[in-house]
This record gives sequence, C-alpha cells and structure tokens, in this order.
Amino acid sequence: MPTAHAILIASLLGPAMGSVAVEPGDHGAVRVPVAGSPTPPARSADTFTPEEKMQRRYPQSVKVGDLIGLPLLDDDDRTLGRVQSVVRTASGKIRLIVPYGGWLGWRQRLVAVPIEVVAIAGRQLAALDMTRAEFDAAPAWNDPQSQTIPASDVIRIALYRR
Repeated sequence: MPTAHAILIASLLGPAMGSVAVEPGDHGAVRVPVAGSPTPPARSADTFTPEEKMQRRYPQSVKVGDLIGLPLLDDDDRTLGRVQSVVRTASGKIRLIVPYGGWLGWRQRLVAVPIEVVAIAGRQLAALDMTRAEFDAAPAWNDPQSQTIPASDVIRIALYRR
C-alpha cells in the first residue's frame, strides 16, 4: 500500500510531469513518467480569459465594505478613481463602480470596472488588465438592472504585489 507521502508527491508532480503512477507493492516508490507521455500544450498568457487570469492571481475573500473608498491605480501608480460601490450585473458579473475623469470632481463619469481586471495590493487596487486608454474609452455606467452588493457581503478579488 503506498504511503500518504508518496501519494502526495505523486499528486503534486502529476500535473507537471504528465502521468505519474503509484502502484500497490511499490512501498511508496513513485514511478517516473515514460518518455512520450501526453502533456498539455503550454498556453500564452494572452490567451487566458479574464476569469482564468484572476484565478492565477490567488483570489482571496474580502468584505465589500473594505473595498469602498480604496484608490484604483494605473500602471504608473496614478489614481484613476476611488471605488464608490460594488454591484452585481443581471448576468452575475461583479463590477466596481469608479468615478473617472473630470477635473477636481467636475465632469466625472462612473465607470464599471470588472472585478477580474483588478487586484488588491495592500490598501489600494491595481488595474492590471485595463489601461488608462481603456478607461478613457469606457462608456459611462448606467445599468438599472445591477444590484448593489451590501457592504457586509464577502467576494473574491485577486492579490497583487508591486
């Protein structure tokens, strides 16, 4: 019977090495995969969907109320805006509502930022997959079917370290 350690090692190495097997009677020995075993082709980071990118960034649970008021930064650490609210669309997607543009609060418009394109970095948010040009081109948010998520609810958001 294989030991728990052998099974753990096999399960950890399995995805990285192709097929790895532990057989009864091997007394915990792990067999190395045979040459030519099928391995999935590597994908470019550009081909991942926003949801897949978020999953690769170790999403963590956070209270919605803790996100309200946090600054949203671009790649140059300039503030794009501060989170005003968090909503769930009719299709179930989570969006951060951020006032953007204008000058000293004048002529700002609300922009809905998908939760998948941002990550939390300490006491601020980083816009990882949405450039300043995309914020400029984004339409003003006006979706009466979206529902505001209560501040006490917990959602998942990616982690980021600059």
